[in-house]
Amino acid sequence: MLIACAATQQATTRLFNPFVSSRRAERKLPMPCTSLIFFRLVQGRKISWDAFTLQGEAQVYAVRFPSSPSLLCREMAGLINFEDEEEVKEYLDNLGVEFSFQCYKEKDPDGCHRLAEYLEGVKKNFEGAAKVLKDNCEKNLHSESCYKLGAYYVTGKGGLPADLKTAYNCFLKSCEKGGKKSIDACHNTGLLAHDGRGNDDEKPNALLARDYYSKACDGGFAPSCFNLSAIYLQGAPGIPKDMNQALEYSLKACDLGHIWACANASRMYKLGDGVEKDDAKAETLKNRAKDLHKEQQAATRSLTFGE
Repeated sequence: MLIACAATQQATTRLFNPFVSSRRAERKLPMPCTSLIFFRLVQGRKISWDAFTLQGEAQVYAVRFPSSPSLLCREMAGLINFEDEEEVKEYLDNLGVEFSFQCYKEKDPDGCHRLAEYLEGVKKNFEGAAKVLKDNCEKNLHSESCYKLGAYYVTGKGGLPADLKTAYNCFLKSCEKGGKKSIDACHNTGLLAHDGRGNDDEKPNALLARDYYSKACDGGFAPSCFNLSAIYLQGAPGIPKDMNQALEYSLKACDLGHIWACANASRMYKLGDGVEKDDAKAETLKNRAKDLHKEQQAATRSLTFGE
């Protein structure tokens, strides 16, 4: 019996903004520094705010923003004292002012999304975040805002009703618009079409799901590749069983790091189920699945002890 499971994947959010402290208005933090600070604050992660740590981590952001002088990050600990509760509060308040200005005065859709992230991650004002996301998605068709709005509708977050059909439409907009979260959005669109919860008639639509899984799989999203392999492995209304396609997508998902895809492909080769039997390939894929499992366990332990 071959394994066929659906998988989901969480995503991280990248947030950027410039910031000038009113206490030190003559000194402006370079973009890599403010990006790093806000990202850490939104994550709620504990971090040592000493100059050495900030120097090292800011270098990563400097690669993304070569025009920003990362050397200035060495002075960050002197610009913002994170042991001073009042100064941290001022910093956070100024972030809100900056993002509000970008959104409402400059009419910048990216600024509106930053504001929503700020309201959610820093202020824990989920209703406020939901309003900004809804406006930014409906008026500006901002892909990342539509994606996050869809997630809000899935769980009924921020005072919004739990509504999977509306969530489906939000994910669909994000998927079709393209952007940082479009691949995830295409996968979610496929999931809701696949089990029918996002469809008007509430009936499963494997054909439609296949289209959106294909978009996400083409973008390198392993769970979508795996779901495609499961569709072809079992067959579905309008989609005949196709072991060659099932193997092809299992191998692609395996290459992208999906454990169960490696296990399925290994078993297909081991049993000769729809493909020519090949014990060597079966063993290689089984070992790949084992290695991925070990990597996942190591990553989990690292996250646990790193908190």
